[in-house]
Amino acid sequence: MDLKETQLSSEPIFQGTFVTIARDAVRLPNGNEGTRIVIRHPGAACVLAVTDKDEIVLVRQWRYACDQALLELPAGKLDVDGEDPAECALRELAEETHYNAERVKLLHTFYTAPGFCDELMYLYQAEGVKEGSILENDEDEFTETVLLTRDEVKAALKNNEIQDAKTLIGLQYWLLNS
Repeated sequence: MDLKETQLSSEPIFQGTFVTIARDAVRLPNGNEGTRIVIRHPGAACVLAVTDKDEIVLVRQWRYACDQALLELPAGKLDVDGEDPAECALRELAEETHYNAERVKLLHTFYTAPGFCDELMYLYQAEGVKEGSILENDEDEFTETVLLTRDEVKAALKNNEIQDAKTLIGLQYWLLNS
């Protein structure tokens, strides 16, 4: 069965600093027409960083849309068209935490909310993680660095204390593959 929906037209509803919301007319697989509201996003990178003491480096930050502080992997959007997601991951780790990494290795890519958004997330494993970053968050970003052991991560997962999808994906990878 052909499941493809073909774009017939696209009308921008909102153009922000890094996302655009569009109303698209589409041709459905059965030949009918439909409407899709789509958020166009430049993409993002997140990083799974583990210290020499086998602690995962997380950040706690306020997420306005959720009206709560969430515990997450360090992450951020690609700042410019064509930015290397690996460089983004290294930068976000250094800006949001007290840690740097020598390099990162791509583990997986995934869509964060494919029902309405085209954001592609790049999940990286940091290598050569060391404390000592002197970079700072963006002016409108406030984070607290949190280190958790494997047992603490398992307890946090069991108690539903981690609700962010990219973090759930990254932590499951860490727990199952290392």
